[in-house]
Amino acid sequence: MSKIRIAIAGSSGRMGRMLLESVADADDLVLHAALEHEGSEMLGREVGGVKISADVEAALKGADVLIDFTRPEGTLHHLDICRRLKVNMVIGTTGFSAQQKAQLGAAAQDIGIVFAPNMSVGVNLLFKLLETASRVLAQGYDIEIIEAHHRHKVDAPSGTALGLGEVVARTLGRDLAECAVYGREGVTGERDPSTIGFATVRGGDIVGDHTVLFAGIGERIEITHKASSRATFALGALRAARFLKNHPAGMYDMQDVLELK
Repeated sequence: MSKIRIAIAGSSGRMGRMLLESVADADDLVLHAALEHEGSEMLGREVGGVKISADVEAALKGADVLIDFTRPEGTLHHLDICRRLKVNMVIGTTGFSAQQKAQLGAAAQDIGIVFAPNMSVGVNLLFKLLETASRVLAQGYDIEIIEAHHRHKVDAPSGTALGLGEVVARTLGRDLAECAVYGREGVTGERDPSTIGFATVRGGDIVGDHTVLFAGIGERIEITHKASSRATFALGALRAARFLKNHPAGMYDMQDVLELK
């Protein structure tokens, strides 16, 4: 059986390095290309038998899947080239606007895309558990989402936190855009029970902590996931790459990959 040819964007970043290690450890995958932005001091260096390149189009020719955990602008640039070359994508980038997400959906008419705010198997199980919790605790419980990440993370709240909020809001029949509260300061008045609150922590080398708090009268229910290594995200991304090998063009998420739908 032929190996799946993997390209990695942002290959010298924290997530990129973990993906390189994970691909090297996999028997059914082979590193096809490693990408970095123009001006990177890593350009031309060899990793996993390939040279790090900024020439996206040349590097992606012949690849099966590009795994991209970069930033929205870079991912969208890669998206156009992948669509043209018929290279599938696994996208873990966060911080997309609604318009940018629509661009991903349009490209999914021609290529397979797994797009998820978090590739961890555990976090995606958390999404599923939240559906049940939200139905049972729909009345009489205030809902708050608390997330913590390392000091280098540039977007807030995290894509995972927003994804958790979307699951809760959808289950409760609410629109997250209308009921989310992203910060509190000063005299805010009593809490509106229809809102979903978000709190963000940034510091040190925290890989990723997420808690959904259901606070009622006389009890609190907390559902928490804590990541101690980026390996969990890398292994989930490789699982998504394998999934795309046997599925047609379309937009998928990790719930599809894990057969949780």
